[in-house]
Amino acid sequence: MPKNAKAYIVGAYEHPTRNAVGKSLGQLHAEVALGALADAGLTIQDVDGYFCAGDVAGWESPGIGPLSVVEYLGLKLRHLDTSETWGSAYINHVEHAVQAIAAGKCRVALITQAGRPRAEKFSPEASHLLQAQTTAESQFELPYGPVVTNVYGMCAMRHMYEHGTTTDQLAWIKVAASHHAQHNPNAMLPRVVTVEDVLNSPIVASPLHRLDCCVISDGGGALVIAHPDVAKELKRPLIKPIGSGFTVKHLNGGYFDILASGGVQTGAEAFAQAQVTPSDIQYASLYDSFTITVLIQLENLGFCAPGAGGRFVADGGLISGVGKLAVNTDGGGLCNNHPGNRGGMTKMIEAIRQLRNEAHPEVQVPNCSLALAHGTGGQLGARHGSATIILEREA
Repeated sequence: MPKNAKAYIVGAYEHPTRNAVGKSLGQLHAEVALGALADAGLTIQDVDGYFCAGDVAGWESPGIGPLSVVEYLGLKLRHLDTSETWGSAYINHVEHAVQAIAAGKCRVALITQAGRPRAEKFSPEASHLLQAQTTAESQFELPYGPVVTNVYGMCAMRHMYEHGTTTDQLAWIKVAASHHAQHNPNAMLPRVVTVEDVLNSPIVASPLHRLDCCVISDGGGALVIAHPDVAKELKRPLIKPIGSGFTVKHLNGGYFDILASGGVQTGAEAFAQAQVTPSDIQYASLYDSFTITVLIQLENLGFCAPGAGGRFVADGGLISGVGKLAVNTDGGGLCNNHPGNRGGMTKMIEAIRQLRNEAHPEVQVPNCSLALAHGTGGQLGARHGSATIILEREA
């Protein structure tokens, strides 16, 4: 993505609900779509490109996935993209939308995400096991009982073994998220916690405690990306993607580094395209399914050296206005929202708030003009999609 923008992000909306009892999956997609379009100053009739992932076909949703949602929304399309890479999909979709607009496939692109696992009382562990039973690798892995919590626990334990990282340092990531969440009226966990609170919460998968884990929430969000000719007529802040990267990291037949996520590649690609460095980034939205997820991404993206993540996050290192780098100023998946067990959309939305100077005043980065969002879809320590995007506010 060159710096002379091919498209701009003109609309963003995060659904306020965290428990969608009484709302269908289709209704959530419709509400976030209309919210983002209203934010942009556009209508559903303006949309000619639609981007979505597998969340359009939830457990209670009939029909044929994206085609049914297109009909439900009443979209008149020239372009459809249903790329599925789980939590990284919505960051990857922004790159796809820019490419589609540049190629003349559409002029106004809509990206939606929605989910209601909390209302359905659906366990991520049960979901993982159900899906794993039908995959090519299941016969080789299921006998060992891998589930999302113990795979991330294994990553944390390895980081401690190799680099001397401590549970106190991991806890600081949750503490930072809670300091931000206290200013978010929609956050699921708005109470400020201490390192001691995290360490005193029950062990889930050693060394991870309950408060090292993200919330399970309903809701979702949406983005609108528009051609420059459209965007400049809307009188909205002009947010342009200037660098991006995407890859799939997998186990490579057992020859892999458990602490090297796809972010090693996607971060390098995004920074090279944007012609900036990690030290130039003023705000970062980092996927936070667990505290260890954030620590590994900080290292993999180049914000600190491998093994230095624990020292980087300690003592408020991620708290806006206090630390070295403001991270997840909405409270992130650890405290605010992880809709449908997919956090990429909310990472984009808070980055856009920061660039627009629309974050809460207590967490707003002054004069924020350069932000990064990174998403992991799948699991660190196993197969996952990885997407990084760098955004700039155009003066």
